[in-house]
Amino acid sequence: MPTIRLHPFWNALMLLALLALVPAAHAQPPIEQQMTPEQFKAAGLDKLSPQELANLNAWLNNTLEVETTRAAKLAKDKVESENRGFLSFGKSDPIVARITGEFRGFARGRSWTLDNGQVWEQMDAASLAGVRKTDPQVKITPSLVGNNWYMQVEGYNTRASVRRVK
Repeated sequence: MPTIRLHPFWNALMLLALLALVPAAHAQPPIEQQMTPEQFKAAGLDKLSPQELANLNAWLNNTLEVETTRAAKLAKDKVESENRGFLSFGKSDPIVARITGEFRGFARGRSWTLDNGQVWEQMDAASLAGVRKTDPQVKITPSLVGNNWYMQVEGYNTRASVRRVK
């Protein structure tokens, strides 16, 4: 049976949608319903007053909510960080990295691997001929509208339209 592989854009979008549901799913039943009567007694919880038991359950629910929210935020930040370039996630700050190896100017169809592992391909006909730089720093900025990205190499004003391919 063939494996279905989705574009990273769709993977990121689905994960972000699931993460939005995580904090709402945190409520748990009281501890006395989660344990068998034997476990409850063995833990000494049968000695608690109703108020003390209510306080314990409130503390457990609050701890679960805080940890779930924290884990969801960390996962969301990781998804956004790893998939930035496939989507902008509403952020306008540029991606700053270095091209690994030699840069020989812009030309449609060329691709570059960055030191952060991302691979970008030029989409337009922008040209920057006669340039040879080793490991130059680049700045890749999202457009104000849409999901277009522009790469600029340190020391040059020419920008090329690029798309992230990996």
